[in-house]
Amino acid sequence: MSIVDWPKTERPREKLLAHGSAILSDAELLAILLRTGVKGKTALDISRELIRKFGSLRKIIEANLEQFSKTLGLGFTKYVQIQAAKELAVRCLREKIERGDTLNNLQDVKRYLSSKFRSYPYEVFSCLFLDNRHRFITFKELFYGSINEARIYPRELVRQVYQTNAAAVILAHNHPSGVAEPSEADKRITHEINSILSIIDVRLLDHIIIGEGQMTSFASRGLL
Repeated sequence: MSIVDWPKTERPREKLLAHGSAILSDAELLAILLRTGVKGKTALDISRELIRKFGSLRKIIEANLEQFSKTLGLGFTKYVQIQAAKELAVRCLREKIERGDTLNNLQDVKRYLSSKFRSYPYEVFSCLFLDNRHRFITFKELFYGSINEARIYPRELVRQVYQTNAAAVILAHNHPSGVAEPSEADKRITHEINSILSIIDVRLLDHIIIGEGQMTSFASRGLL
């Protein structure tokens, strides 16, 4: 039976319109993105199978085209629809950060960073550059590394600070291992950067490490 033959109260789109998106299950939200099913399976059936196979919505979104297409013979169109939805979410978070006070929107900052980094198979060291009122100026990915480490050059970070005219920064990088605990190398480079920035009167507000479904804040841990 097609979804259009279901009672209206059970159809994902109609439920969303009547009660809001928060009431829908992960599978129902995904079904709305997929739009249509395949022979013998509704979009909701496919959504449930995708969640069973990959284990979570996040892992579905992070799957590449080949991995995604192996499930039920799904093609690139549905893959593109999901990736477009992911990018819209990232851009919405970016807009919230750009238009607000960064310290007041720290949770949005963390969500934004998590959405940017969690699928990278290698370390990426980045920086949020802020003005003297801690408002967003720009975000830049600065250094890239192997699965174990990224080579950090504080001199290049300072150059970017001058280029953006930043008065404060938030550092961030991911741990592809999934563990968000700071290593001794993380602590060492953070203190080195903090010392250098203090000389040029730029505040290091935080260093955030992104792991598998978790984040560690140096500021919250009292490590700055």
